[in-house]
Amino acid sequence: MSKFMEWVDARFPATKMWEDHLSKYYAPKNFNVLYFFGSLALLVLVNQILTGIWLTMSFEPSAEGAFASVEYIMRDVEYGWIIRYLHSTGASAFFVVVYLHMFRGILYGSYQKPRELVWIFGMMIYLALMAEAFMGYLLPWGQMSYWGAQVIISLFGAIPVIGDDLTQWIRGDYLISGITLNRFFALHVIALPIVILGLVVLHILALHEVGSNNPMGVDIKKTKNEAGVPLDGIPFHPYYTVKDIVGVVVFLFVFCAIVFFFPEMGGYFLEKPNFEVANAFKTPAHIAPVWYFTPFYAILRAVPDKLLGVIAMGASIAVLFVLPWLDRSPVKSMKYKGWMSKIALLAFCISFIILGVLGVLAPTPERTLLARICTAIYFGYFILMPFYTKLEKTKVVPQRVAG
Repeated sequence: MSKFMEWVDARFPATKMWEDHLSKYYAPKNFNVLYFFGSLALLVLVNQILTGIWLTMSFEPSAEGAFASVEYIMRDVEYGWIIRYLHSTGASAFFVVVYLHMFRGILYGSYQKPRELVWIFGMMIYLALMAEAFMGYLLPWGQMSYWGAQVIISLFGAIPVIGDDLTQWIRGDYLISGITLNRFFALHVIALPIVILGLVVLHILALHEVGSNNPMGVDIKKTKNEAGVPLDGIPFHPYYTVKDIVGVVVFLFVFCAIVFFFPEMGGYFLEKPNFEVANAFKTPAHIAPVWYFTPFYAILRAVPDKLLGVIAMGASIAVLFVLPWLDRSPVKSMKYKGWMSKIALLAFCISFIILGVLGVLAPTPERTLLARICTAIYFGYFILMPFYTKLEKTKVVPQRVAG
């Protein structure tokens, strides 16, 4: 075996890659449960790719056959129902772990210097993931798929001068049709997965170049022994690879419970109108996107002007990209930041959850007012960040990792 590895290493840096990214990559010894979600995101990505390949084998990307082929997968393909539910539940699970992964990054300041590129690549993954989910949402060709895509695509029409032409270009037709379905299928199955996989590689490479952050925000590279090994670091393998198995087992228990017992999740993972074939002449009583898009959809609806609403929705995602340059705090972790940062983060999280709930519900004057308040809090968190992070008093960060 050793001779075989020598032969491989002379032609490909297999051992070097193993050491650089696993056995000799030293991570802080004080990781907590919030650090499970990065590896869980990889697990769900693998699930989506494998189940997606299997579903593609039986799916017909046409307006006439898409809905029927999904029914065929569910009823006639051997174990097709579980593959479809693994994929549909996996889509929601992906956003759950990604949102928690992003929350951990914000909580511990993992976007601050020198990890700006790690955060940027992560946000690009998030953006590509949103596009991937949107493209896949149309494919079942159900009522909510059709009309949800109709609403979202029509938003591009609000762009001055080029809006109508851009909308038609995205659809590939004057209305959402089989042409739209076919091009969305191509993007969902081929183009966007390649982009996501490439960004994941860049995200990991950037992370391993600068090193992982930790709940205390202490740079473990500052204190090393004679051999150049961080005193507060431990090899990622076997310590964290084994520890991550615990997180994977717990996640799979929850994930499988949802898949086997309530995959529709009361209409939030698979909406009831989507069990009815798309009909261009029958509009659902209430059109809303899947739950993971609803916070941004609520921001869109909170603004009375269509163009300004589209700008606000786009800005709510774009502002996340500049987060590393908005935070002026001398410390990374929320543990050592002042009370203003803690209250601001709490208000931001509450407003984001409320916006998510409001995006699912039909609009009323009271809900619209609440959505506008939460939208103001959402943007206020970022706009005011350069001021309250610079003005507040922070605690002294220890030189060494404790725990």
